[in-house]
Amino acid sequence: MNFIVSARTDVGLVKTTNQDSLSVKVVNTPQGRMVFAVLCDGMGGLEKGEVASASVIRAFDNWLYNQLPVLCGAPIEDSVIREQWTNIVVEQNNTIKAFGARQGVHLGTTVVAMLITQNRYYILNVGDSRAYEISEGLKQITNDQTFVAREVALGNMTEEQAEHDNRRSVLLQCVGASDAVYPDMFFGDVHGNAVYMLCSDGFRHEISAAEIYEKLNPNVLLDEYMMNTNADSLIELNKARKERDNISVALVRTF
Repeated sequence: MNFIVSARTDVGLVKTTNQDSLSVKVVNTPQGRMVFAVLCDGMGGLEKGEVASASVIRAFDNWLYNQLPVLCGAPIEDSVIREQWTNIVVEQNNTIKAFGARQGVHLGTTVVAMLITQNRYYILNVGDSRAYEISEGLKQITNDQTFVAREVALGNMTEEQAEHDNRRSVLLQCVGASDAVYPDMFFGDVHGNAVYMLCSDGFRHEISAAEIYEKLNPNVLLDEYMMNTNADSLIELNKARKERDNISVALVRTF
């Protein structure tokens, strides 16, 4: 299986600093080509969110270069990925909290990380940045760790109510601002002729699932140029509709 990738980010209309951080890398391994992508949304209402998001990206990049080559010496096990990635998030939570205490500031970040191998994907999520699979339709893989998502799951709120609730961005946990962090993990089979997408909440609030699918389905994303162009057009559409947050998206097209 082969891949093409794209990563796009925009500071948006309101903020002076882009607190999002993202990284997408295609790597060659003894088990074939793989893609590793991480997207972090530094907390918009907290100070130095860009420091928190960049710190988590660096920690996962260190894992990519130092631990993944070791794991590729044998079949990769879900339990090992779960343990190593959870340890990264827990360590980063403690590190960022300690930094904030020393600096007298509050900071934190979401994180969604994804490893795509020749036959399987591994995804970690903390917060409300999301991972999707786009093939015949738009499928959300991750679950938001937010107040409104919990209320919907409990039957106290409808999806439509959650979409318009002014608490929709209230997180149940994030890296660097929670006493303890419990990431969600998702595992599944990788499909050819599909698009895997990571995005911050700023990318999806003002556009519809149908608009995302129209621009980012695998039938139109045939090369890196189209991936960049169509991702940028959705970012501009968000801004035209007055999205106030930073806007970020990472795309992986499988062949």
